[in-house]
Amino acid sequence: MKLYNTIRFKGGAISLLVHRKSLRIMFMLTIACIVIAIVSTGLGEMVISPLNVVRSLFGMGAEDHTMVIQKIRLPRIIVALLVGASLAAAGAILQGIIRNPLASPDIMGVTGGASVGAVTFLTYFLGVFSIRWLPVAAMLGAAIVSIILYSLAWKKGITPVRLVLVGVGMAALMSAATTMMLVFSPTNDPAQVYLWLTGSVYASNWENVLTVLPWTVLLLPLAFIMARHINIGQLGDDLAASAGSAVERNRLILLLISVALAGSAVSVAGGVGFVGLIAPHMARKLVGSSFENVLPVAALLGGMVVMLADLVGRTLFLPLDVPVGVFTSAIGAPFFIYLLYTKRNS
Repeated sequence: MKLYNTIRFKGGAISLLVHRKSLRIMFMLTIACIVIAIVSTGLGEMVISPLNVVRSLFGMGAEDHTMVIQKIRLPRIIVALLVGASLAAAGAILQGIIRNPLASPDIMGVTGGASVGAVTFLTYFLGVFSIRWLPVAAMLGAAIVSIILYSLAWKKGITPVRLVLVGVGMAALMSAATTMMLVFSPTNDPAQVYLWLTGSVYASNWENVLTVLPWTVLLLPLAFIMARHINIGQLGDDLAASAGSAVERNRLILLLISVALAGSAVSVAGGVGFVGLIAPHMARKLVGSSFENVLPVAALLGGMVVMLADLVGRTLFLPLDVPVGVFTSAIGAPFFIYLLYTKRNS
């Protein structure tokens, strides 16, 4: 039985091997994402049946249903999906290029740097520049932290444990800096501070969707194109270089993609934690370690995790709206401790 299908473009000039099992899993996860989105759109203080949700999406539903779905719930669910997919993909890329299963944007401080950049923009530059520049500010903050992180962790090379330890310290420092700016800013109230620090898609609108969507749509395919460089990089830098891979250049490009994905997600949802750690591990359990399979599966799983966390926080504790970061951290923190325990002798 064939395990792969071959897809060729331009008369064979471009070819792609598609793993059949991975393709089936991606299809099932895509269906699951659609089902979760439809069910989540119908649940809340006003319960709408899945059939009426679909009718309203196509403009054939009742006026009150259409208003609730298209103005309030649908943008929030799309933002949750995009944020989860971006954070999961960023985590998968980091784990691949660093060859460290403990790496993720929030643990390494990348998300914290993006938060500092975003909060700096919102506090001091929002009246000067358009809100559409918010992801760029978040990415810039994440990039600066990444450079500092690599510089501090470098000592005749970088070891996984040293990088994680420096990253944990950097994440704590960035969290403190973000808290200070939010607390002392006259334009923010304590509720906004809490939502930002915890991570939330509360009150998301179509402007937020348009803020994060272009980056996700552009960068996920670009990361997929670079997948073979991560696969060959797993063999070690020397073997990858001897096979013709420009190791340092590819690593830099992939790091920038990861930083941009994390920054765009943080710019609209704040510090949603541990999605970038959990989703890639779940993906590898399902489809193995080949990165071209791990990346799309991790992105789908990340979107599902954030959508489910938002659904639980929005419906289970009515009339309260619990931020998604509470649930992702409740799952992710014990998982991180478990990984540290299992890797303690490596």
